[in-house]
Amino acid sequence: MEKITVWTKQHRAVLETLEREGRYVAKRQFVRYENEDCADLVLEVYDWLVKNGPDASHKPADADYPVWVSFSREGTYLPQEQSVMLELSLDPAIITPIHVAKWGIILNYSYIPKDAKDAKRHQELLKSYNISDTQAYMSQFYPQIKREIIDSWSRLFDDSIHINSDQKYGTIWEIRKEWITDIIK
Repeated sequence: MEKITVWTKQHRAVLETLEREGRYVAKRQFVRYENEDCADLVLEVYDWLVKNGPDASHKPADADYPVWVSFSREGTYLPQEQSVMLELSLDPAIITPIHVAKWGIILNYSYIPKDAKDAKRHQELLKSYNISDTQAYMSQFYPQIKREIIDSWSRLFDDSIHINSDQKYGTIWEIRKEWITDIIK
């Protein structure tokens, strides 16, 4: 299969790991460090992604989380002092596409509706309890609503369900040194 070019923004330490070991996998402590203000909340949804993604069975034993890649160079890089952008050449079969808007909904602990009718039904349910998705998710008092929210997240991988734009990023389980075609510092 023909390879495609993708980009990923990483901390300089990732590049050092690649140069030293030839391979990098994302570890829990790195995600925690990158999201120090809200690490436990972010890790909760990342744990869901790892367990429920269509590529979960391909996760290497030493990888805790996937690595994010962008299908466009522009969608990747906000320069920061300690970061680099890696351009990679990959077999598209190893990339799990992630719908950006749906992932944002999950990061906000919200419900991904099937369609407009389902969205209205869910909003009426929340209104009847005078709560938001986030309140229902974070509270121990609404377990049925929390379960409905989490169950809806499987729609992240359903391309027939559209939310706002169709922009996608992707995830891979590792970065290998031989995949790097350019390093932008």
